[in-house]
Amino acid sequence: MTRSVPRQPNPDAPMPRDHAGMLLASIIMATLSWLGLYHLITTEYPRVGQRFIFFVLLMIAVAGTVIPFVRYLNVRFTRVTQPVPPSGVIVRQGVWVGLFVVLCAWMQIPRALTLPIAFFLALALIVVEIFLRSREIQHERENAR
Repeated sequence: MTRSVPRQPNPDAPMPRDHAGMLLASIIMATLSWLGLYHLITTEYPRVGQRFIFFVLLMIAVAGTVIPFVRYLNVRFTRVTQPVPPSGVIVRQGVWVGLFVVLCAWMQIPRALTLPIAFFLALALIVVEIFLRSREIQHERENAR
């Protein structure tokens, strides 16, 4: 009995077009948001309005920063026989990371953030993403038939 060796992904294969646009947009988003955060922190007084602008910029900056890493993980750990997840899935996963960072920063204001709270918050977001992704995969399989 011979074992078949799984074929390796082709590193020279072209990137999907929607992924290229997504990566370009995430780099632009991250750059502008980090610059906006720098400007907000160094020049403005901490008022309520600036606090909300801070959280919006923080979410966009973190999401834009992690999208290339999330894409790498999705491409790296997707089976060779399966298609790479679309860019919408990768953006959603990046937004989950941004939401987690913003919620942790928000809870840090009244000093309510603890390690168990951060862990269970991350676990809840991961469970929601697993549920959403499993529904999408099931829907894709039904449409493929």
